Amino acid sequence: MTIAHLAYTALDCDNPVELAHFYSKITGYKVQPFDEGETAETCEWLELIDEADFTAMAFQKIEKYQRPTWPTGGLPQQAHMDFHAKDLDIAEKALLEIGAVKAEFQPKPHRFRIYLDPAGHPFCMVQNAHD
Repeated sequence: MTIAHLAYTALDCDNPVELAHFYSKITGYKVQPFDEGETAETCEWLELIDEADFTAMAFQKIEKYQRPTWPTGGLPQQAHMDFHAKDLDIAEKALLEIGAVKAEFQPKPHRFRIYLDPAGHPFCMVQNAHD
């Protein structure tokens, strides 16, 4: 018997709106509407909603947020996400167009590639022949 199931991943950042829209472009999930009276400037928590209307990811504003310095430096990656893609070259082109940065550290670029989102979180695009 399980105790619980994974609901979604939440990432700390300095701009939840920017990061939600970035990951929306990758996944196709919709960005939740602002709460009444909330604006992009006052937003402290924002979610991506999947096709079944469940939260798939969330983004939390952190004052004095510091970007990860992974793979070296004083701030580790803390967590990362993997996304599957059928063609890594096509995925890379699209990711760079929406603001991802390709990480210098690429241990197995023929199998997976590492990028940084606008808040500096590393994430991987993994070769998947089944997509």
